[in-house]
Amino acid sequence: MRLAVISDIHGNLAALEAVLHDLETIGGAELTWCLGDLAAFGPRPAECVRRVKELAEAGEGKTFKVIGGNTDRYLVNGTRMKTPSATDEETFKKRAAAWTQRDQGLNWTVGQLAFSDYEFLKQIRGRELGQDVQGYGHVIGYHGTPGDDEGFLRPDTPATEALDSLLDREGRLGIGGHIHVQMDRDLGNWRAVNVGSVGFSFDNPGHAQWGLFTFTGDEVMVDLRNVPFDVEAVIADLHTVGYPSVDFVTNWLRGGA
Repeated sequence: MRLAVISDIHGNLAALEAVLHDLETIGGAELTWCLGDLAAFGPRPAECVRRVKELAEAGEGKTFKVIGGNTDRYLVNGTRMKTPSATDEETFKKRAAAWTQRDQGLNWTVGQLAFSDYEFLKQIRGRELGQDVQGYGHVIGYHGTPGDDEGFLRPDTPATEALDSLLDREGRLGIGGHIHVQMDRDLGNWRAVNVGSVGFSFDNPGHAQWGLFTFTGDEVMVDLRNVPFDVEAVIADLHTVGYPSVDFVTNWLRGGA
């Protein structure tokens, strides 16, 4: 069995199409999971939502499954990510500037969505994915960590903390997104993999990231893939559509995050 996993598209349609083309080129997969953050911060939010919805509907929810991420939730109910209080004036000023750019982007994104797009994002919030793979066992998919779309399971997260985040779930392979960094960690009872970000990779800027999982009996081969896309064309598209905080997103695209 082959499982393809994508996450964190963030309105970057060019990167999404690059990934879908790469998947088709290598022979496709029996099942594809999308782990959320479909729309916010890229130039083509509605188009990305509709492309994912189209893929999900084409497979009647059986061959392409999608859940929401934290930014999808922000677009639905207006919440924002929690951050610690600033302890000095310099930090306060930096956070205030970053929050302004972030909120401008989120508010602009909401304005690009049709109500049907909004309804789709509303339906996929707060979900997780699971699959029993014959011969291998149970595999789970989540955005941040199980039960928390803002949870962080990073390459440097202490093993005990990483295992705690998976403690109340059954399985042996956990697959996530959210951190925009690819990862493959052996935690003993669990193998924790992060497929990175389709739209805004932090560890390999200019590349659309995703993962292919090939199960054979009791083993799984993990292929964390990186597909180049035209960064400058995406930046030009931000200007074309009138995105309000181009520099903020350009910094991500060019690797300044």
